[in-house]
Amino acid sequence: MDHSLLQQMQKDWDARARENARHYVATEKSEWTDEEFFASGELEAVGQIDTDMTNICQGRDPRTLRVLEIGCGAGRVTRALSNRFGEVHAVDISGEMIALAKQALADRPNAHVYQNNGMDLKVVPPDVPFDFAFSTIVFQHIPSMEVIENYVHEVRRLLRPGALFKFQVQGYADLKAPPDTWLGVSFSKHQAIEMAERCDFEPRYLHGAGAQYFWLWFFKK
Repeated sequence: MDHSLLQQMQKDWDARARENARHYVATEKSEWTDEEFFASGELEAVGQIDTDMTNICQGRDPRTLRVLEIGCGAGRVTRALSNRFGEVHAVDISGEMIALAKQALADRPNAHVYQNNGMDLKVVPPDVPFDFAFSTIVFQHIPSMEVIENYVHEVRRLLRPGALFKFQVQGYADLKAPPDTWLGVSFSKHQAIEMAERCDFEPRYLHGAGAQYFWLWFFKK
């Protein structure tokens, strides 16, 4: 594992958080009010969570589910997850982002955030298995397949059997610029399926291959 890359990722995301955290989390606007920022997280959850509750909950009450989020940033989607699920744990490589997320979630006793090292989930309490894992607009910024696959391995370790890891990677076939800590590595459909098999997941659905938002539904075997 290239630890210098992880250090650069942390340095760059801390700098982005200090410059304009909300813009770098959600780039469609440069200035966000609290209401607008967290409403955009709700919209993300409506589109990616509420429409997919059958796969996520598998017949269980969402308020009984323990949920994991990778790359929580300033807590935009984490707050929306805490509105839906019983317990939410989230990680981010940036200490600056985690500080903002803690502020955003101060009134949410069911939400817990941790700064991690950008490659594993050892900071997350493993005492009870997770029922669902989620990541959006995060892996598309990671310029290393090795780092992303390590995260997938780590999610498998923490999920209960049969649970879903729904996440999004960069799917552009030919990136016009070399990968950096903003522009992540691209996955083809074949590469995504191979990663699932190596990590002992069933890649049941894939949507958006070849596009910026390539969504993967990995179910733990």
